[in-house]
Amino acid sequence: MALCDFCAHCLYFCHSMRRPSPRMFSGPRRMRDTWSRLGIHLHLGVKIYSAQSRLSSLCLTQTREQKLRRAGLRMSTSCVLQRFLGTTFILYMWTMGVSAFTTQSEEHIVATDNCQFRGKLYKTEYRMEGEPVILRCPLVSPSLEANASAHTLLTWRKNNSAQLIPGEESRMWIEDGALWFLPALLEDSGTYICTVRNASHCEELKIFENTEASLPLISYLQFITQSTSGVLVCPDLKDFLSHKTDAKIQWYKDSVPLAQDNEKFQSVGGTTHLLLTDASMEDAGYYKCTMTFAHRGREYNVTRNIELLIKKRKEETIPVIISPLETIPASLGSRLTVPCKVFLGANTDPTIFVCWMANNTLVPFTYPGGRLTQGMNWEYSENNENYIEAPLIFDPVTKEDLNTDFKCIVFNQRTSQTQYATLKEASSTFSWQIALAPLPLVILVLGGIWIYKWYKHRAEKHMV
Repeated sequence: MALCDFCAHCLYFCHSMRRPSPRMFSGPRRMRDTWSRLGIHLHLGVKIYSAQSRLSSLCLTQTREQKLRRAGLRMSTSCVLQRFLGTTFILYMWTMGVSAFTTQSEEHIVATDNCQFRGKLYKTEYRMEGEPVILRCPLVSPSLEANASAHTLLTWRKNNSAQLIPGEESRMWIEDGALWFLPALLEDSGTYICTVRNASHCEELKIFENTEASLPLISYLQFITQSTSGVLVCPDLKDFLSHKTDAKIQWYKDSVPLAQDNEKFQSVGGTTHLLLTDASMEDAGYYKCTMTFAHRGREYNVTRNIELLIKKRKEETIPVIISPLETIPASLGSRLTVPCKVFLGANTDPTIFVCWMANNTLVPFTYPGGRLTQGMNWEYSENNENYIEAPLIFDPVTKEDLNTDFKCIVFNQRTSQTQYATLKEASSTFSWQIALAPLPLVILVLGGIWIYKWYKHRAEKHMV
């Protein structure tokens, strides 16, 4: 019986290798399509099942003596080898498929359970002893906070402790993904690590005593420009104002409360802002803003300290043209230099630009030949005042220049100024007034000599 089954198996396998039977893939079309999509190991499994069913029906319809003997005689060595290799290949593919699914599932479980540390992202918080503190994990997005079940993926712990928070300490708990301290104590100072699946974030918390010595460490630095109006902002109150429609904040300057009717300092109602009007250097210093926070029937003070620095307002330079005059005497054929002198004041301005124009065109473009040029600008100081000069050089002066409108233009980022100038031919250098100026003196001298001689001649005549 065993020999019959073995021979029948081999006979059918060899016959199917030569001519595949359509009934080997019989069955619903949808099932065949599904199996073909699942993979080769499932497809081969269907072949094995169909072959075994065929062999069973074949053994039942054939006699033991004649048909099986003929099948045994027709069995060849190559047929047995093909059957063996086919069965081995099927078992191998089935084993690989099962192991692949098993390995993938195991890797997925490991990746989900084990958190991969991706470096430290530090953020430092400075807070006062005895006040509430809220540390938020930046790895938690608003969508994750909205999902209550997702909070099981978030954990908090202190850096030097393996125990997760909250522990036995009733002052510390996790609410909406944030770590709460109500109130915070000095021993709470340290580094806290929040972990969400495959990422970690480190938050360093430092608690200070409520003394003036700790002000430089816990103060927020803010700036306002001198002689302007600015705003001081009470920072980091978002977590305590989330359920309030208005904020009642008391402001202090050097521990002295600021009055509500103070004209210089005005608290903007319903906000965390303090308006400072016409800031001066005396307004610099330490400011404090406080508010009351109620939680579970208890009230806590929330304090923020601000160090205000007043920045000096940079004086802006307004250039003023001092020269040239509107009318400039010039001699035809001579060389002439006309400086455009600009007063800058006590400060220099690198953005100042000085240029000459002739008939509304820049001089270099009006006279490309070089007869009329603009020299290099020259900056210098006199009596602690700064000046800049731009010379206009005529080489030589021609009649054309007498009919040309020249102007010196100076401008910076804020303002500009223009000075017009024209050339006028100078009169002749010879003057009759200059030539006749010595004539009265000559006449006077000659008259004196004549009077002297006349007087002398008369005196001699009387003596005789």
